Amino acid sequence: MSEPAESPRAQRSGWRFLRDLAIIVVLALLASFLVKAFLVRSFFIPSESMEDTLLVGDRVLVNELVPEVVGLHRGDVVVFRDPGGWLGAGQGDDLIKRVIGLPGDRVSCCGADGRLSVNGQPVDEPYVVTPAGTDRVSLQDFDVTVPDGQLWVMGDNRYESADSRAHGTVSESDVVGRAFLTTWPVSRWAVLSRYADEWDVVPGP
Repeated sequence: MSEPAESPRAQRSGWRFLRDLAIIVVLALLASFLVKAFLVRSFFIPSESMEDTLLVGDRVLVNELVPEVVGLHRGDVVVFRDPGGWLGAGQGDDLIKRVIGLPGDRVSCCGADGRLSVNGQPVDEPYVVTPAGTDRVSLQDFDVTVPDGQLWVMGDNRYESADSRAHGTVSESDVVGRAFLTTWPVSRWAVLSRYADEWDVVPGP
């Protein structure tokens, strides 16, 4: 006895399912491409300036909606284009540092306890690497007011970082985005914290 032929209605349902599945796959691939191309980029860490938060060879994902769509905050780890003179020949075009001062902030260091202050508020920075035998988060003393449209940025490895102390402020327009996730190597996978508990107690300028 022969098998009954599939009805035209069942055939149409099968084709609709395959069509919908194909559309979903294409849209997912397109969305992934758009996210990678325009919203999220991967960056390689070439130097020791952000140790121990980021090590040489780490890869991080960067949210490129910052700062145009999502605003910057103190404590954010940001990638920015070399404003000029920060990098030597062959060192690339981008740098990564932590935002310490926003426009209008007064940033000074170091107090009697070795900490830096922003707008008069001493800040605990548990991520800072300092040499054995010192509790100063910076070898150099400084006292600056961040100009409009500019940022004061510093590396977490303070004694091995040529940052705003050496080169001055960075324009907000040079910021590529905020680093939010270490993705490589797998053993280093971690969400990058801005340490909100420490930074959110800082008053406005």
